[in-house]
Amino acid sequence: MLRARGHLVTGLDVAPGAATDVIGSVADPVLIDRLFTERGIEAVVHGGALHKPDIARYSNQAFVDVNVSGTLNLLEAAARAGHRRFVFTSTTSLMIGQAIRDERGDAAVWLDEEFGPIAPRNIYGATKHAAEQLCRLFHADHRLDCVVLRTGRFFPEEDDTHRDPPGENLKANEFLNRRLTVEDAARAHVAALEWPDTLGFRTYIVSAPTPFRRGDRAELMGDARAVIARRFPDAEALYARRGWRLPARIGRVYDSGRIQRELNFRFDTGFADILAALRADAPLPFAHDARYLSPQEAVRVRRDGAPSG
Repeated sequence: MLRARGHLVTGLDVAPGAATDVIGSVADPVLIDRLFTERGIEAVVHGGALHKPDIARYSNQAFVDVNVSGTLNLLEAAARAGHRRFVFTSTTSLMIGQAIRDERGDAAVWLDEEFGPIAPRNIYGATKHAAEQLCRLFHADHRLDCVVLRTGRFFPEEDDTHRDPPGENLKANEFLNRRLTVEDAARAHVAALEWPDTLGFRTYIVSAPTPFRRGDRAELMGDARAVIARRFPDAEALYARRGWRLPARIGRVYDSGRIQRELNFRFDTGFADILAALRADAPLPFAHDARYLSPQEAVRVRRDGAPSG
């Protein structure tokens, strides 16, 4: 998307790929400094990280090295270069403590940018939260515009902890409260990078617009299907044609209203678009690939002969 809009892009990744120009890690400060000098980097979109499924494959120290130290390396290079804008890919996962994950309350938790306190439940969330705080500090100390995008789910692979409902059914359900397409995730990063006005330090939740309201919270936990039926009367029948199930309860809802209001951002795909595809027997407007491996893990499989973790 950036290249299509005329940007000159240096793609840095630990694995080769169509958009990778340089093989290396953000955790390597010498490499980062060399790239900023040689390539004349003028802005950073930082999406490099170990993420939640990597917990089974990598040590806590590896998460700190990549997610925290790697972010610090980029921020320091951006500050030295006098950059105006730094866009950081964070995660809604860091907002989910164990009580929310276990759905212990009697109402769904409404998650917007004002939610707190933040108490991540694993090393992934803890290191992403630490990286967000580094962004906040570099805005305060260097006046670098730092835009933190807490993205919902957009990866195509199977859920690494849940198998019921399976595959496409689970992803379709998540567009109600916690998922977006990879295309919308990328578009949000472009919008944050190109916003013409000063932004300061901003945090935005990036998830497909929810059809629910705060007043639905108790009923979502007790009878989510009833709430869905009021918004989408034919959803149950459309799902039944595929042998799918709507969620009986929804324990949390991500509210992406702020990025829509402040950056005038519009998501291309929401739950209504899923239903439209089902009505028309058209391809689903999101990616699902049960065999998907990240480029880094694909390299490991080719090298070692079997998936790790």
